Amino acid sequence: QVQLVESGGGLVQAGGSLRLSCAVSKSIFSITVMGWFRQAPGKQRELVAAITSDNSTNYADSVKGRFTISRDNAKNTVYLQMNSLKPEDTAVYYCKVHAMANSRSYYYSDYWGQGTQVTVSS
Repeated sequence: QVQLVESGGGLVQAGGSLRLSCAVSKSIFSITVMGWFRQAPGKQRELVAAITSDNSTNYADSVKGRFTISRDNAKNTVYLQMNSLKPEDTAVYYCKVHAMANSRSYYYSDYWGQGTQVTVSS
């Protein structure tokens, strides 16, 4: 069983901040990358930020300088700190990991969190 549990979404005014958390099952094995995606109504799901196991990162151009992705290996948790939020950031945010389910697997798969709503009012 691989589970990703997200938290931290909510309603904020423009210019405010939120921190999203995604706790991943301790049983998951060999994570190659963890990331955050978002999807607004009527739009395609897009990559927001990603972080590798050795802490290299990349960000969508639209969030550079405002969002920070990080991970806590001991807690098997990935975070997304979102500052200077804009109405355009309103979306459902999804956590994703690319990993083997356990140490006896032979392939990597994508695993997704349930999504958390972020709404930014103007």
